[in-house]
Amino acid sequence: MGEPLAALVGLGNPGPEYDVTRHNAGFWFVDRVARDAGASWRHEAKLSASACRARVGGVELWLVKPSTFMNASGTAVGALCRYYRLTPAQVLVAHDELDLAPGIARLKKGGGAGGHNGLTDIIARIGTDFWRLRIGIGRPPPRRDLIPYVLGRPSQAESEAIETSLACGLDVLPLIAQGETQRAMNILHTTNGETAHGA
Repeated sequence: MGEPLAALVGLGNPGPEYDVTRHNAGFWFVDRVARDAGASWRHEAKLSASACRARVGGVELWLVKPSTFMNASGTAVGALCRYYRLTPAQVLVAHDELDLAPGIARLKKGGGAGGHNGLTDIIARIGTDFWRLRIGIGRPPPRRDLIPYVLGRPSQAESEAIETSLACGLDVLPLIAQGETQRAMNILHTTNGETAHGA
């Protein structure tokens, strides 16, 4: 068994104009965790983020949504680790993932940013040794620009598939929180995506 989690950070852009955009999938995930736990968000100036506490799988977690724009997400994550003396391995970052189709979620530790500006900034602040919950949003059609796509609203079918990804992540989050990351990965990688979508 690995180290228990201490914090779950969801990535997104602040402001109502971004609420329903693909790039905010990480916010959608932590919002559901907070709702399920009956937790209330409050602004934490020292973290440059909204934060709350929630018990998941018997583990007390900080839930965090950076209040900066995506490309400065590391400000909140760095402050979180410094202020509460967390190691990167105690942090799970939930984010949108272009390289996974809607409906698929994957768990990994370490690695590069894959062109994701939020991850790039977090890596610059705390290194690569943190957990990532990758929520599939798929790539835009050929010849369609990437930025309008990630900052655009998914179709109804895509939204329903992304909801499946979020639900799968919620199902295994108690295991991740307890440090049972291998079990969580095995469940995600065998019951999510391949079975439902033939990927």
